[in-house]
Amino acid sequence: MKVLVINCGSSSLKYQLIDSDSEAVLAKGLVERIGIEGSILTHRPAGKDKVEIKTPMEDHNIAVKLVIDALIDKDHGVISDLSEIGAVGHRVVHGGEKFNKAVLITPEVKKDIEELSALAPLHNPANLIGINACEQNMPGVPQAAIFDTAFHQTMPASSYMYGLPYEYYEKYKIRRYGFHGTSHDYVSARAAEILGKKREDLKIVVCHLGNGASISAVKNGKCVDTSMGLTPLEGLIMGTRSGDLDPAILSYVGEKEGLSAAEVNNVLNKKSGVFGLSGGVSSDFRDLNAAAADGNEKAKLALDTYYYRVAKYVAAYAVPLEGIDVIAFAAGVGENDPQVRAKVCEKLAFMGVKLDAAKNDMRGEEQIISADDSKVTVMVVPTNEELAIARQTIALL
Repeated sequence: MKVLVINCGSSSLKYQLIDSDSEAVLAKGLVERIGIEGSILTHRPAGKDKVEIKTPMEDHNIAVKLVIDALIDKDHGVISDLSEIGAVGHRVVHGGEKFNKAVLITPEVKKDIEELSALAPLHNPANLIGINACEQNMPGVPQAAIFDTAFHQTMPASSYMYGLPYEYYEKYKIRRYGFHGTSHDYVSARAAEILGKKREDLKIVVCHLGNGASISAVKNGKCVDTSMGLTPLEGLIMGTRSGDLDPAILSYVGEKEGLSAAEVNNVLNKKSGVFGLSGGVSSDFRDLNAAAADGNEKAKLALDTYYYRVAKYVAAYAVPLEGIDVIAFAAGVGENDPQVRAKVCEKLAFMGVKLDAAKNDMRGEEQIISADDSKVTVMVVPTNEELAIARQTIALL
């Protein structure tokens, strides 16, 4: 069966068509600027040249139709007709407490996703738009929702509750949910597979380090803690997100700068992190590394603070895990920046973590990078959220 994986944003749509038998990616692409002037579809069929289609796209219905047309096109398509697509798997950011696993989409599920938009106003509405667009363009094809939060629903209450009046949890479901769950699930399972062990027998820390970054503690196959919270803002310092901070800062900065709550929130999400700490040098670690090498002290401070925060979270997760067997680095920075991995692991040397410098000197490959005498196995496991979504979709069917 061929599964179309959709990740829909407010003005964008990423997709992959995956053959579930071979797990090969037959085609992938990105639609940008939906509903905005300059709409473009970049389509990458396996074994063929990239194709760019520039045409007005008023809404996601048109975008989905163009994706389907690209997939079945006689020149750059990869299937003969729409009937070859057996299912569609949708990334949905927030499933709240309602969803602890993937589900087939029904009118009731769509209603629940809409109600959960209060917890993810930038993401769930866009995810729902993508679901509706696929339903209209692909009637009768099963649609599945795979939730970013689902994997973390095994956390105990002591991990997910905030120190707030309990009534806020009862009334508004304010608690820690965690995100990147599809990635954490895939990476922890794949790490165990590479080691030839059962995930249920391991204590794994997954470091999903990208522009958005999160860490999870996976004990005996289940998540027991994770760094992100009610929203993806909590936890690590990220590309442009602040991560953990004193909540009093919000009102203090708002009063000093004359900013509304929404404007302060924008600063924390889009102007902070290593971008803000570096004085606006960049949120890209390649730029930060280059600037630091040239003597930029703010870029160096941003990197040092980032390394410290990641290492601190990893070490802290030895508590819920009762020890650590494996540390797995994943996502854009985790997979491709040897320096980040080395600096983080240097700070964990007291735990017996030791890297093999030669093995660590690589990018984007599955690799055990710890030294033979390291007390903790350190790995790079490139994440594959699209494949995980396809697998969960197939499992539902």
